[in-house]
Amino acid sequence: MHLIVGFFAGGLTDILSRILAERFAERFGQQFIVENVAGAGTNIATERVVRSPPDGYTLLMATSSNAINATLYDHLNFDFLRDTAPVASIARTPLVMTVNPSFPAKTVPEFIAYAKARPSEINVATSGKGSSVHLAGELFMSMTGIKMTVVHYRESYLPDMLAGRLQVVFSPIPTIIEQIRAGKLQAVAVTSDARSPALQDVPTIAEFVPGYEAIVWNGMVAPKNTLVGIIDQLNSAINASLGDGRVKAQFGNVGSVPKSMTPPRVWEVCSRRHHKMGKDHPGGQHQGRVSLWWSL
Repeated sequence: MHLIVGFFAGGLTDILSRILAERFAERFGQQFIVENVAGAGTNIATERVVRSPPDGYTLLMATSSNAINATLYDHLNFDFLRDTAPVASIARTPLVMTVNPSFPAKTVPEFIAYAKARPSEINVATSGKGSSVHLAGELFMSMTGIKMTVVHYRESYLPDMLAGRLQVVFSPIPTIIEQIRAGKLQAVAVTSDARSPALQDVPTIAEFVPGYEAIVWNGMVAPKNTLVGIIDQLNSAINASLGDGRVKAQFGNVGSVPKSMTPPRVWEVCSRRHHKMGKDHPGGQHQGRVSLWWSL
């Protein structure tokens, strides 16, 4: 069985996929291969799965990006809602606003003041156009009135963050938590509405920018026309894995929260996010609580 991931190795989606792959291999009694197919904001990976046989052996680790991409890309060769079948929800994960230790601003108010005095001089990393990392930074700029230079990465942004070539990133906690714990990078604030148990001493952005919230969602989908019986079997196995104490501990250690759903509920969430993106996305105007882009 193949689980396709639309991002680089070592990122949030990859980390969660590899935790689950070990449990799936135990439950299904066969090898579960995680394959990284990065590029085009997950679109290459998504098309790979859409074009695969609907036999349950090729699955996509979906993300918030899948609900967003239809509004950011004009000529996709697939329709995410039409061409995939929802299988399961996996997790909700906050991001963490992180800077290089040499950067002079260490708090949200200091960062905003520094950025306002130096428009477009700060480089903010993303994991690709339309990614949650991208939109979290866009949301922060929209709600604070600052301007930063957005730098999109197909591979990991961590080397340039560690080298100081980038000043800030709004990174999913699992992607960057080890560098924060080692003191190689500095956590400024988390993007959830409450502090993360994985970074208990780090404040939320909302403590300084009321209403700000950005949460990454991960789920799993199959090619359309996959038999309901196969999807139900996969959903049952995934939900059982998410309830496993080992998985809960591994997710919690890196800042993710398991989130089980039935396939119809997954479709409902994806559909709602997909249609909302047509009205609110970083290419348009800030409208109301843009934080609802990702919250479930």
